Amino acid sequence: MKNFTPTLILLLILSLNCSAADNSPTLDLSGNWSGALNVGAIKLRLALKITRTNAGFVGTMDSIDQGANGIPISSIQFQKPAVVLEIKTIAARFNGVLADDGLEMSGQWNQGGQSFPLAFRRVEKPLKLNRPQEPKMPYPYREELITFTNSKAGVKLAGTLTLPKEGDHFPAVVLITGSGAQDRDESLMGHKPFLVLADFLTRQGIAVLRLDDRGVGGSTGNLMTSSDEDLTEDILTAVAWLKQRSDIDTRHIGLIGHSEGGIIAPLAAVRTPEIAFIVLMAGPGVPMDELLQTQAAEIARANGLNEESVSLFRRFQSRAFDILKSQPDDQLAENMLRELLDEAIKKFTVEERKQLGLTDAENTGLIKLMLTPWFRNMLGYAPNSTLVKVRCPVLAINGEKDLQVSSKENLAGIAAALKAGGNHDFQTVELPGLNHLFQTCKTGLPAEYGEIEETISPSALKLMADWIRQRTNLDI
Repeated sequence: MKNFTPTLILLLILSLNCSAADNSPTLDLSGNWSGALNVGAIKLRLALKITRTNAGFVGTMDSIDQGANGIPISSIQFQKPAVVLEIKTIAARFNGVLADDGLEMSGQWNQGGQSFPLAFRRVEKPLKLNRPQEPKMPYPYREELITFTNSKAGVKLAGTLTLPKEGDHFPAVVLITGSGAQDRDESLMGHKPFLVLADFLTRQGIAVLRLDDRGVGGSTGNLMTSSDEDLTEDILTAVAWLKQRSDIDTRHIGLIGHSEGGIIAPLAAVRTPEIAFIVLMAGPGVPMDELLQTQAAEIARANGLNEESVSLFRRFQSRAFDILKSQPDDQLAENMLRELLDEAIKKFTVEERKQLGLTDAENTGLIKLMLTPWFRNMLGYAPNSTLVKVRCPVLAINGEKDLQVSSKENLAGIAAALKAGGNHDFQTVELPGLNHLFQTCKTGLPAEYGEIEETISPSALKLMADWIRQRTNLDI
């Protein structure tokens, strides 16, 4: 549910050799430069480090908010005042002009068929993220790097298990990531939410298992060709693996699912009574097609789009979803979607297209994503059909300023489904001032995620830890 279309985010990188050229020895570009790339709902901070050599200028780029560092700049061309940077590993190019005082390079960033204004300012020191909640080694608990196999799917899953240093028979939780290919820390915009969450819970006496998604890190398989049922099998395999360990209290193994992970946790809970409890962090409580339309509209409004344009976009989005639901043939569906989105482009201004992700390049990536088995499966899902069957204790929390999974509608949907199914041990909590990542925020826009130093609000961490401790007898 992160709603980041593929070309909005800089492509993550494999290191390659770089070369450089310089046509003007009369002015020095060397030093540290900082800029911010605004791409719709997301702002990505970029840092350049340029050095002068006998052969010319060489350099690297960091995408600060993505944690992608040391990206080689393939070539640096400088003919005063023009500056051209080629970054072949991500198919990007910056065309700019150096100011007379040598303190700013302003121009256009081109990537994926799109162009965005970008200015780099000379800075004394390179920008570094401050993430005060990330734990530093040595940890006051044990950490194990583990692997096991989902034999039904032939998929190897890799992850990290953290356990308190003293004692045994610990209650345990399995963390379930949100949508998109996520590593075990659920790394996003320079944050590692699951690392912070695992650290906090383990210090509270709870063992925590966090896993790389299929096809990420040490795990095999392909996430985009996997259904929710496949991902549920992965989590059930993780629970079975924990039950084999003598240091785990097998009566108290639970699940914590964030965002789309809030779909998987209930699906797993209804499959086996061995799951003692579930925590839903910004989990869906309304049909997914409804949630995705609300998500897009809320983010568009927060970005300043007027109501007429928001309504028009929602109509196009609804028609796109109808195509996906009614046309199983991928090629026919692709043709229909492309025709629909080409029509949509003509209805909006250039600025509105960028805000909504409706440029030609964006549409290609969006259509490819929508046609994946993962998206088709998710689109037709109604969370209440599963939640009504959940019998174990449930804690559902949402941030009041969450623009991706709106708190009031989804918490109400979760509560209604659990109540209808006869579950009397559940709690829903709206946390004031928090966004989709449970950070203390101003607007709730995804553009803020990387700018905020806090990874998860202490209030959210304490709420989850206290609730789990109460249900696993740690407070007795």
